[in-house]
Amino acid sequence: MELFKNFTWSKPKPIDETIFVQIASYRDPQLLPTLRDLFDKATNPDNLRVCVAWQHDPNDEWDSLGEYQNDSRVKVLDFNYKDAEGVCWARNQVQQHYSGEKYTFQLDSHHRFEQGWDTMLIDMIKQLQSKGYPKPLLTSYIPSFNPENDPEERVTTPWKMNFDRFTPEGVVFFLPASIDNYKELDEPIPSRFYSAHFAFTVGEFAKEVQHDPKFYFHGEEITIAVRAFTHGYDLFHPHRMVAYHEYTRKGRTKQWDDDPTWVERNNITHQKVRKLLGIDGEICTSCNRKTFGNYWLGEKRTVEDYEKYAGIRFKDRGVQQYTLNHNLAPNPPVDNWENSFTNTFRHCIDLYAKEFTENDYDLWVVSFEMNDGTVISRQDANEDEINQLLEASKTDGDWIRLWREYNGIKPDKWVVWAHSKSKGWCERKEHAL
Repeated sequence: MELFKNFTWSKPKPIDETIFVQIASYRDPQLLPTLRDLFDKATNPDNLRVCVAWQHDPNDEWDSLGEYQNDSRVKVLDFNYKDAEGVCWARNQVQQHYSGEKYTFQLDSHHRFEQGWDTMLIDMIKQLQSKGYPKPLLTSYIPSFNPENDPEERVTTPWKMNFDRFTPEGVVFFLPASIDNYKELDEPIPSRFYSAHFAFTVGEFAKEVQHDPKFYFHGEEITIAVRAFTHGYDLFHPHRMVAYHEYTRKGRTKQWDDDPTWVERNNITHQKVRKLLGIDGEICTSCNRKTFGNYWLGEKRTVEDYEKYAGIRFKDRGVQQYTLNHNLAPNPPVDNWENSFTNTFRHCIDLYAKEFTENDYDLWVVSFEMNDGTVISRQDANEDEINQLLEASKTDGDWIRLWREYNGIKPDKWVVWAHSKSKGWCERKEHAL
């Protein structure tokens, strides 16, 4: 339910450049410090219209709204955490309360900000608009901070987002990287991707490209990137330090910790991603705006336009070398576009260390295979790597994280087959992809 049922924003003056700030918070002790810093560091705090999806346990006394409980600038959607359906659902709930603000800013509930963050972002938007981009979208995996040692542990170099891999389900993952030459830049740099924890743009984005409430988590960001692009938005990374994000949330409850159905929800998301983007050629000929509702593609550009811009092809998980080299978008035109892609497969094999009971392993066969036994790639682990993995698992909940990468087609399964010096071939593990 909504905490303030009869809530109305205080009306801004005509000269005000209002910002609709979207925050989805789940049992997060950082919510109140985030709100405080958001307002304290803004040049024009009274221009902020903050809407919070407050998913909380009444027994969590530390999860408080403090002085913002009755602040006219803050609208709170009050949800018992047991009724929460995932972060995309929460973000969608917030977006229903957009009421014509000039700009919108989507965040998580664990951030810190630079002084004057609001005017910095508005100035960047105006600068890009003056260069012919009517709907610029500033987004990034922003630099990290540690609330237990802040501001000493803040990363103070702006970040961008680089292509990392396609997951086995077909979702594109990204990794943050430093914008090393940021001091030489006088404007934001182009981005291929979208970050849900930092997105600032013109206000109508909150209506045009809303989060699908049926999405759970994985697939959220790549689909928003493509949908935004097809709606005519141009993606950019800020070239200056604006804000900081806490990535670990160490020891804190996530929504999937409380939701026994999260795997099913996530599987539904994967199915929708595949149909929306045509992953592995999975084209849904009957899918359109009617079947996807407000969460379909735009009409300003096509998915193929995005693929050419980003150097990524969804039908066969192709990636151009220009993208793999982490060069800035847009990718340059090529004579033979159809054959300009490589197929990069990168996967983390999760193994439970306690299932490996011998103390003298000298080899693990690590292979990716088709169901008929055809080996697509084999990259074995030697004795040194095995010992390193087992040692690292002691500080990772007894989980072994075994990464492998190769260029080729998507396999049906991975296989790990352990060999012991004293007992020969032992445990054989395999899992469908």
